[in-house]
Parts: sequence; C-alpha cells; structure tokens
Amino acid sequence: MGLFLPDAGCGQVSGERQVTSGKTKRFPTLDDIEVAGKRVIVRMDLNVPMIAGRVTDNTRVVRLLPTLHELIRKKARIIILSHLGRPEGKYVPDMSLAPLVDALAAVLPGVSIKFGVDCIGTEAEAAVNNLKSGEILLLENVRFHDGEEANDPEFSKALAQLGDIYINDAFSSSHRAHASVVGITRFLPFAAGRLMEEELGNIEKFFGKVERPFTAVVGGAKVSTKLELLESLIDKVDHLIIGGAMANTFLFAQGVAMGKSLCEANLKDTALRILDRAQKKGCTIHLPQDAVVAETFAAHAASDVVGIGDIPKGAMILDVGPETVNAFADCLKHSKTLLWNGPLGAFETSPFDVSTVNLTRVVAALTREGKLKSVAGGGDTVAAMTWSGLAGRFSYLSTAGGAFLEWLEGKVLPGVAALEGELPASIKAGARN
Repeated sequence: MGLFLPDAGCGQVSGERQVTSGKTKRFPTLDDIEVAGKRVIVRMDLNVPMIAGRVTDNTRVVRLLPTLHELIRKKARIIILSHLGRPEGKYVPDMSLAPLVDALAAVLPGVSIKFGVDCIGTEAEAAVNNLKSGEILLLENVRFHDGEEANDPEFSKALAQLGDIYINDAFSSSHRAHASVVGITRFLPFAAGRLMEEELGNIEKFFGKVERPFTAVVGGAKVSTKLELLESLIDKVDHLIIGGAMANTFLFAQGVAMGKSLCEANLKDTALRILDRAQKKGCTIHLPQDAVVAETFAAHAASDVVGIGDIPKGAMILDVGPETVNAFADCLKHSKTLLWNGPLGAFETSPFDVSTVNLTRVVAALTREGKLKSVAGGGDTVAAMTWSGLAGRFSYLSTAGGAFLEWLEGKVLPGVAALEGELPASIKAGARN
C-alpha cells in the first residue's frame, strides 16, 4: 500500500465488477396531474450561497425553471416551500428567503412573484388566497419552525392546508425526513417535479451500465464525512482518486509528515483499513505526490510546491501540486467513466484553486471528445465546477449534496420513497373535476 506512482497504470482492468446503487420505483410526475387553477405547493431547494442578502450562485435557482415554467404555462397557483441554512426552529433574519424573490424574478421576467412572511398560519393563508393563476408565492423559510426538521404531523398538516397538490422538486433535500419533504405527502396528492425526474433519471442511467475503467475523484476536507461513500465506491470503481484535505489523513496513515495541514489523525487505522480493503477489491487508490503549501491560509498567500514527503513543519497543504494533477489526468485519459465529488484543494481561495480548475479542464476536454462520460455532484462540487467556468462541460452535473452522496451509498432517500404511490383519480391529468 504505497503512494500512487504513474507506472502503477490506469489501463483496462480484467474481470467484471458490478455497480449497484439505490433505485427508485415509478412515481407520479407533472404528466400525471391536472394543475390549472389549483394551489400547487412545490418543495424546492433554494438553499443557495448568499453574501449581504445577495445570491452569489444561482445555479440551483436556474435548475428549477423547467418545473416553474410548466406550472406557469398550465395556470397553476404556485406556492414555493424551501429552507435556507440551519436556523434550528427560530427566526434568523440572515436566513430569510426574502432575497430569493429578486433571484427568482431575475430568471422569470414578467412573472408576478410574491413573498409570504411565514409558511403556515393566517398570514400564509391570506397570501395564498390572494394568489392568481400563473403567479408565484414564495413562503418564508420552513426551518424557522422546529416542526419542519422534526417531521411533526401537525406542522405537516398546516403546510398541506395551503395547497391542493404537492410537488417535490428538491432531490437535494430528499435525504431528509422533514415535514415539507415527507410529512406533507400524508395529506395531499403528490408528484415529482422536472428536476427531481432529471436528477434521478440521469443518476440511475449513469450507474445502469458503466463503461470501464470507472474512476471516481473524491475530495473535500474530512474523511469522517465520507467514510460510507469511500467504502461504497471501493466496491464500484476501478480507480479512486483522493484529493483535498481528506487525502492528508491517508498520507499521514502511511507515515507522511503533515506539518500544520488539516488531518484527522484519529482516523489513521480507518484510513489503513480502507487502503487495505481497496487493494483486496482490486480498486487502485491514487493519492497526491506533491502539494501546494503555505504558512497562512489567505488569498494570494506566498506558497510553494513541494514533494509530498517534504512538507515543512510550519506549513499546511492547501492544494495538490502540478505533478499530482498530471498523474490524475493520466488516469482519467485511460478511463471511460468518471464520478467526481469534492474539490482537490481550497478552491474558494486563490491560488489554491489551480488543481481543481486544471483537472476540470482535462475532464471537459475528454467529455467533449466523447472519450469520457462524466458526472459530478455533491458538497462543494457544483461551486467548484462553476468557479472553473466549465460546469456545463460535464455529461451531467447534480446540484444535490447530501442526497447525491447518500444515493451513491445505496441508501433509501425518504423524500423519494414518499413519492411512491398512486394518485387519487380526482387529481389525475384528464380527470373531470
């Protein structure tokens, strides 16, 4: 179990390694329901990055447009439920969804978009009653009520009283058994939105028939948050590239001095077990060979590139180095399928974004040339790909975070499971009212 070396090879592998993951049954969609004039509650994920009340990345907003456009065209009265941050059942001004009205208006010109100062109660009911067909009402953060995360039946019922139909278009929130994701389905007829369909359809298609060699890139800060993912991927992929600060833990486990680098020293035995299991499963793990180090973590801080065994005591690893990027790129050039989750370095702060951007360019080129099928998602991945300007160059980019990871781990997602069922005849498309 040594460090990855270029001559370890990333060519074709022998034998068949089965790829399996969570699967979904057929669920109702917008094709199955009649929405004209009806109060349609749509659970969306507007948990977007904001600074000083301004949305800094509207990727998740834009991905919701197919469902919104269809509901507007079909003259539904649209009520949006969402969360933002972790207010823990209390009103937190900085976590209000009010700024999202402008973000929605920017991508829906000419559409009337209103805001409700609460998501249940008399004020919410009054706002819904004033809503006309084709208009949108965004209600306040559902997590301002502790009944949301508790999946409280009374809170679920209060939400349901505002609508006639429930649409879940928040795949990225569907790993949570919360009231606006799961509980509300007990009180209203329901269906999946277009983004939910797209996410599940593409992910399941991707894993349905994988061309090999199959490589996964996993980055991020901590091994502890991705233990189950790593264990799951070892059974699925031929090559597992590990970057970000989580690679430090594996390097430390192999006896590499980390200086001041972020490292989960208490997971040394876990890292060694994962490396050993991967070797027995025929999965080659690739770790950094060089690194970009600095004494302080700050924008444009003085930095150096050093070999992975030469980390100065007073420095910290903040990105993988160019030799590592070249080795990772060589592996990808010999791969047919790629799953990417997590950045290789502290990409939000220049110059520690270089490796993530450069490897993304390699993936974009290989995907464009038809040599690689690439899927990315989870965690900071969308932000990192957007930062590189190449998010649209992947075969598919999932906006989901935890849900994407839990699906890959083979777990049942409560929000998806809740959609499995039969619509009442009175709400089906074409039914006479």
